[in-house]
Amino acid sequence: MGLPSESQGNRSEDEAFPDDEVVGIRGNVKNRSSQALGRAVPKVVDITGETVQQNFEEFLQQFVEEPNPSNAVPSSALSATNKYYVAQIHGLCLYNLSTLYVDYRHLASMHNGTLAAAITENYYRFLPFLTRGLHNMIAKFEPQYFRDHRQPGGSSTQGSAPSASGASQSESQGGKTTNQQTDKLFSLAFYNLPLVSRLRHLRTSSIGQLLAVSGTVTRTSEVRPELFLATFTCEACRTVISNVEQTFRYSEPTQCPNLTCGNRVGWRLDIRQSTFVDWQKVRIQENSSEIPTGSMPRTMDVILRGEIVDRAKAGEKCIFTGALIVVPDVSQLGLPGVRPEALRDTRNAPRTGDIGGGGVSGLKSLGVRDLTYRLAFLACMVTPDTSTAGSGPNQPLNGQVNNILTSLNQTAGSDPSDTSDQLQEAFLDSLTRSEIADLRKMVHMDHIYSRLVNSIAPMVYGHEIVKKGILLQLMGGVTKATAEGMQLRGDINICIVGDPSTSKSQFLKYVCSFLPRAVYTSGKASSAAGLTAAVVKDEETGEFTIEAGALMLADNGICAIDEFDKMDLVDQVAIHEAMEQQTISIAKAGIQATLNARTSILAAANPVGGRYNRRTTLRANINMSAPIMSRFDLFFVILDECDEKTDRNLAQHIVNVHRLRDEAVQPEFTTEQLQRYIRFARTFKPVFTPEAKALLVEKYKELRVDDAQGGIGRNSYRITVRQLESMIRLSEAIAKANCVDDITPAFVVEAFHLLRQSIISVEKDDVEVDDEEEVEQLQDVRGSSDQAAGQDEDTEMEDQEETEEAAGGPQQQSSEQPPQSGQQPSSSGAAQRTKITYDKYMSMLNELARRVNEDETSSGRGVEEKDLVMWYLEQHEAELSSEQDLEREKELVAKVIKRLVKDNILMPIRGEGLLDDDDDADRDSDGDGRASNRATPGHVAAQAAGNTRVVYVLHPNCAVEDM
Repeated sequence: MGLPSESQGNRSEDEAFPDDEVVGIRGNVKNRSSQALGRAVPKVVDITGETVQQNFEEFLQQFVEEPNPSNAVPSSALSATNKYYVAQIHGLCLYNLSTLYVDYRHLASMHNGTLAAAITENYYRFLPFLTRGLHNMIAKFEPQYFRDHRQPGGSSTQGSAPSASGASQSESQGGKTTNQQTDKLFSLAFYNLPLVSRLRHLRTSSIGQLLAVSGTVTRTSEVRPELFLATFTCEACRTVISNVEQTFRYSEPTQCPNLTCGNRVGWRLDIRQSTFVDWQKVRIQENSSEIPTGSMPRTMDVILRGEIVDRAKAGEKCIFTGALIVVPDVSQLGLPGVRPEALRDTRNAPRTGDIGGGGVSGLKSLGVRDLTYRLAFLACMVTPDTSTAGSGPNQPLNGQVNNILTSLNQTAGSDPSDTSDQLQEAFLDSLTRSEIADLRKMVHMDHIYSRLVNSIAPMVYGHEIVKKGILLQLMGGVTKATAEGMQLRGDINICIVGDPSTSKSQFLKYVCSFLPRAVYTSGKASSAAGLTAAVVKDEETGEFTIEAGALMLADNGICAIDEFDKMDLVDQVAIHEAMEQQTISIAKAGIQATLNARTSILAAANPVGGRYNRRTTLRANINMSAPIMSRFDLFFVILDECDEKTDRNLAQHIVNVHRLRDEAVQPEFTTEQLQRYIRFARTFKPVFTPEAKALLVEKYKELRVDDAQGGIGRNSYRITVRQLESMIRLSEAIAKANCVDDITPAFVVEAFHLLRQSIISVEKDDVEVDDEEEVEQLQDVRGSSDQAAGQDEDTEMEDQEETEEAAGGPQQQSSEQPPQSGQQPSSSGAAQRTKITYDKYMSMLNELARRVNEDETSSGRGVEEKDLVMWYLEQHEAELSSEQDLEREKELVAKVIKRLVKDNILMPIRGEGLLDDDDDADRDSDGDGRASNRATPGHVAAQAAGNTRVVYVLHPNCAVEDM
């Protein structure tokens, strides 16, 4: 047979005739004999893989869910068959899905675990066989669904010969549908593996095995299309090559299959006939509890495909199931401006111009650059990790076909438009029968609110009020949106202020270990960008991207900030917006974005002087600005006060914890029960009853009135409308904790008490109202009387002894009566000083100043002392029960007026000749009490000065508006 003649004209673009062969390198007789052309190469069959495929198909067809008395009804009973995975295949068609979820525990129970062991050891090798088995099962039980979404590898007619027409071309490509690039790629997802590995323990020996890895997601890429199976057209001979699998990079055919075409480089991708799949890259980091001492956390890239993209959000703890793979380190190969070539290393050359330098760094620049690979993880399943620190990983998926997707999404934030009934139904679908029974028992318990409080942070002794606040913070209020689109936050922010060693940080650590989505930061070590969001350059694309900060990572969770008072003021300002509007706005490096930060903030702060000073305000005790203080719903002030009983109980508790560890504390509910109850309670959306609304308004008015009357700076902070919203949120959280839909007045009262106790009243010293001149004169009088009494002391002692002997015992002297109220007992040598409490002094100050101000504004004249005293006594007539009380109060008012003059609240105006004789006679002939009142040295001096009339007016420096 001679060589066919080669045409000299241009080849036809439309259609190639079968007898037109292009003679190239491969068509040369010298290179290939005619016998070799006709000889078929035998196909290598992986017998082990075929056996695994048969066993896997048998497992999918025959597995029946074990009837467990404590479990829910087998979900396969909901469909026509009792076969677990057959029912799930029908579910794929019903819900238009493409992933079959396989419970590894089911796999391990079949064939004595040999099938599970084979899949675990050689997962990457057997994956094509397992997928082919899945295709056969779908084609068997749902043939129409499989035909509509025909898989490229699902048919035996995988043609590779060149085609002549469009019809024959589509037949030869395994019967692809016209919209092949959007077809479903049926895949398998394994979950509930018995062993969950740590990132730090992954080695090259694990490559290709089925593994489960736990980590915290730190960054997610956008979802992009990945070329999964490509169809290429040869540029030389128009041969179509279909189903070229891509191996983590753009892979072209090595050579044209046409025997007479030698093309190796000229390929055109046929996008219409290629298959694309969703692709996402997620970066995970070691969990904070797994990092060894002194080590940096390790990170790894995880590749997600198909339906499991967007399952992992930044900040979540997740368990990824899949295989460990090796990929070229693209970021090292593509560094801009550095070419891998031999260069003389002059970076560390000395300035003397030594010619030697560092030599030629050939291998470093050439060989190692090309051999840089790194490990990545190809995941087939993502499940939330709800385990707590110190316990094993927890994958809460108990295989139920009808609710597997519900279980996957149970940690996702709820849609605000969903009703509470829908949310409760969705949550209950993800639980087993025994869990639902346990939950129902908890909901119907008596006093569930106080029982939950006792189960919060059981290792911390006491502090019931703080545990109440933390429980309500875990519950949260109801987030609402107005018609204009404004968001009203439902998250509760709490600040714990206290002395050292009052277990503030223990509460924060407990919350972070209890919640699956919580972030712990320290104030001094956190910057504004680290708390909110930072703009960084992506190492692969070179574009600016947003890296989430602590508040974004704690979205729909709690951000615990320790040492809040040590934060710089600039960094505190950065979280203003996140605490009230619950968003973070960024305008940096050409990126304008508003990001969600729907997080509750739990802050702990130390007082300024190290210990809390009861005599100053809360604002003076902590280094915070007024705007940020008003954004906290609750302040808890923990004081380290000495009390013998409390100290003994606390010491016993701590010693027991060190001695017995976990046995020392037996909380009523376990952590899992508490987490389940809180997740269920958060689905409620309670509303106020009309009575509760009216009471809420009354309580708010009461708080405002107390704030106004407390004097200048008496309260911890000013009561604003934000405190009213705090009461609303707390009432909603208490209703959620009780799992009810209506907020009753009792819940409002409880919220009011919580808010009230956080408004610490400032303790003030008692006020002395004695005049200094009076005290000195009284001391002189007391001293002279003591000297006179000293001479008769011996005689009195003898007489007293004789009297006691005659009476048979010491007589009870009438002088042993307790001292009168408002006065301190004094020794014989010191003058008796009159002291009243700060509260009483401030109330008297307000009343007297208000009366003087009214008279001054109405008549233009001040008030005389006699009228002022009589007016005050009339106001408090009901409180005075006897004549002694009246006299004592009258004397006290006169002293307080003198003190007000000294404090520049009132100002006396004296004038001569203003008194009439009758008035003077009336004043002098006042009753005995009045005469005794005038007998004070101050009044004696005033009378000695002549007929002087004293009128009191407000001092010019007195701030009337603060009264």
